[in-house]
Amino acid sequence: MPVGRVVGGRGEVYDDAWGAVSAVIRLDGSRFTPEALAGLDAFSHIEVVYHFDRVPPQKIETGARHPRGNTDWPLVGIFAQRGKNRPNRLGVSRCRLVKTDGLDIHVTGLDAVDGTPVLDIKPYMAEFGPIGDVTQPAWTTEIMRRYY
Repeated sequence: MPVGRVVGGRGEVYDDAWGAVSAVIRLDGSRFTPEALAGLDAFSHIEVVYHFDRVPPQKIETGARHPRGNTDWPLVGIFAQRGKNRPNRLGVSRCRLVKTDGLDIHVTGLDAVDGTPVLDIKPYMAEFGPIGDVTQPAWTTEIMRRYY
């Protein structure tokens, strides 16, 4: 059950240039009061779990594919990429917290579109980042060059 929805930002899904996108995550006022956000504004970033609700069931991927359909990149399994056509259609994003205002969380860089159901919100803490060196294939760096 969603805790809220994305309001504003992009109205259409496309892959790149999310960094400057501003949006609001509006909590469900029938379930929450502003007290649910107490202290969140002390953090610079939040993690948002949301539902890719615009992906129709017939578009769900369960095997391997070329990321973004680009055959220059390798054929990789759905769990080795972050595409939206995932089996459970769940997205996870880290974005900058601009401010909280009542039941509204103002953010930039959230890669979810207007109306997207938000399932959970967590403060981002540096200690939850990876421990040790991070490795990834070169194609992922290529994809992310224009993402934010």
